[in-house]
Amino acid sequence: MKRSNRTPAAPQNESIEVFVGSGNVYEDLGFPDAEERFAKATLVIELRQTIEARRLTQAKAASIMGVDQPKVSRLFRGDFKGFSTQRLLTMLTRLGRDIDIIVGPPRRSQRPGRIRVSAG
Repeated sequence: MKRSNRTPAAPQNESIEVFVGSGNVYEDLGFPDAEERFAKATLVIELRQTIEARRLTQAKAASIMGVDQPKVSRLFRGDFKGFSTQRLLTMLTRLGRDIDIIVGPPRRSQRPGRIRVSAG
């Protein structure tokens, strides 16, 4: 029996609803601590990129950062439970990364302040 690789087409009269995201998937999904989750995710991405750029194993990176290898594996799988933002920042500095924290007025005066992490 021969199988077809084609996917059946959607009916022509079916409409698809499209939403424009905010840039923060946690906010879009309605998490109450969306900014903190997004900041942590950004820090973990930077951790992973730094570890890969230095060609470290998870075990070697864990030793440098002061944690055990299973915790590095958990982070890389997106499990941030038990990891404060401060702890992630400390892990980055132990890997030789500089951290700059800038505090300033909100860009728009009608909204509360926010937390933003960017890597460069």
